[in-house]
Amino acid sequence: MRILFCGSYFPAAAEFLRQRLPAEAGDELRIWSDGELVEHLDGVDIVIPAMHRIDAGVMDAGHFRLIQQWGSGLEGVDLEAARARGIWVANVPSAGGNSESVAEHAVLLMLSLLRKLPEAQANVRSGELGAPLGRMLRGRTVCLCGLGSIALALAGLLRPFGVRLLGLTRDPSLPKVASLGLDRCYSYDQREPCLAQTDILVLCVRLSYETRNLIGAHELACLPAGACLVNIARGGLVEYHALYAALASGHLAGAGLDVYWQEPIPVDDPILALPTVIATPHIAGVTDRSYGEIADALIANFDLFRRGEPPCHRAL
Repeated sequence: MRILFCGSYFPAAAEFLRQRLPAEAGDELRIWSDGELVEHLDGVDIVIPAMHRIDAGVMDAGHFRLIQQWGSGLEGVDLEAARARGIWVANVPSAGGNSESVAEHAVLLMLSLLRKLPEAQANVRSGELGAPLGRMLRGRTVCLCGLGSIALALAGLLRPFGVRLLGLTRDPSLPKVASLGLDRCYSYDQREPCLAQTDILVLCVRLSYETRNLIGAHELACLPAGACLVNIARGGLVEYHALYAALASGHLAGAGLDVYWQEPIPVDDPILALPTVIATPHIAGVTDRSYGEIADALIANFDLFRRGEPPCHRAL
């Protein structure tokens, strides 16, 4: 089989996959990074889109029968076009090493914001000691917006810090909510009183038509002055101009961002110049354990595809 990995971003992913491809199968892994994608589809059986758009035009330019995402996000795949063409679409749900890796990164961003890490690093370089004054995580109220596997892992990491945990979700009555051990859970319709208590808002929710711009000017204004926002889910969950304004005005004490409205985010984007923003390049799930488990899941689906069987974790 010929497998096409789209783009040069997330460079470790292709190497993890290459190392796990069974030699006896004779599979060929190609990496597209230059030119037009449609020019690299000749003989390709499986496409791994990564961060690239797979629309009807791309599908019609090739003869591939499986779109297999590296990770969970399928917002870049035209599912209706794939359904009409009988192309299987599958992902790897955020669970296990991936969700735990993302949760760890969320804690990193929280602590970095509270301890003003960029300012502390600058002070080391300028020879200053004993500044800045930071804030403790213990005793803060953390709201997990979206209560899937990442929130479950994050709740487990945060309990030993002695935080108060709130949940914000579509339906607080779902059985899975009880497993998080939250102090209280609110529906999106009850977001105002929930946000009013929140010191750190962590976005863990899947991006969809319903959740796009879920956090806008109104929601940010509901947060207490000095609150922080951490986004390790998708950039489109937050209204850009509202976040910039809340940070520039000082209403928000900081934002920890691993995902963006456009990826990669332009290096001259004004939000990156704000001193209270800590930004990382979409690496929350980029760890050895997470990538190993994702690669194994892809190999298992490739074996199913080779036998003409439908893949696991199908969207279609």
